[in-house]
Amino acid sequence: MKRFGLPLVLAVSAATTLAGCAADQGAEPVTRPPAGVSVSLAQWRSDEPVHALQIAVRNTTTTPVYFADVQLVTASFETLPPQRADATIRRTERTDLPITYGEANCAPSGLPRLQPATVVARVRTGDEPLRKVVFTVPHPDPLLSRLLREECSAYLVKQAATLSFGPDWKRDGELMRGSLVLTRRGAGTVSVTSVDGTTHYMVTPGVRRRPLVTLEAGARRAEAPIALSPGRCDPHAFAEAKKAFQFPVRASVDGGEERIVIVTPPQDAQDRLIDYALRVCGLRG
Repeated sequence: MKRFGLPLVLAVSAATTLAGCAADQGAEPVTRPPAGVSVSLAQWRSDEPVHALQIAVRNTTTTPVYFADVQLVTASFETLPPQRADATIRRTERTDLPITYGEANCAPSGLPRLQPATVVARVRTGDEPLRKVVFTVPHPDPLLSRLLREECSAYLVKQAATLSFGPDWKRDGELMRGSLVLTRRGAGTVSVTSVDGTTHYMVTPGVRRRPLVTLEAGARRAEAPIALSPGRCDPHAFAEAKKAFQFPVRASVDGGEERIVIVTPPQDAQDRLIDYALRVCGLRG
């Protein structure tokens, strides 16, 4: 199926050694992947909000290979149960099998190092019975490295404070005004340097100082005004909104490295923002 966007893809070759895999994956025997079949890891823009990625499969042979299910296994992310694929892969340059992946295994001491990963699948080659196979992901995988870094960077900030949008949003001419709220959760001084826009909304902080807002070590709550305006007004943009409400907030703890936390307005605020943007853009009366 044709997809739009530029995925981050890394070719993954079939495992050359399977010693010990059966013990790791359970009692079911593990065998070599089918000859001529390889996989890659990719993520489309629409995958990011739902914590998903693609197992992209290539088959260079004329023998169809049926994938019953697939599973990403790595110590860097929570391992989810095998997810149904139910796909027959004939000779093809690429066929995507979507899966969700588990939460990153982060630590309060700092960013962890990416651990090796495999793709485990139950496959059937031609008329053969189903069997479990393991594809080894070359280490370190750049997509998994980025996902781990982004998720654990946000985790470090969230240990000190919860970042959220306030409940009150009011239209002011061509702008929609609200606030960013920092609520104490753990120790440390939390400073927000900026709130960046999304695919659909531009952000005006409403204050000119930097940092934008600071939650001092002894404070329980801090708040800063922000204002939004539509970034795009074409109907296609509204129809294809995938990350319209994922606002990147740049923050640091105790003057440390700046991290990015994705902050999303609650659903009722999203509904009001969509209605506001449609009216400002002249797409709704």
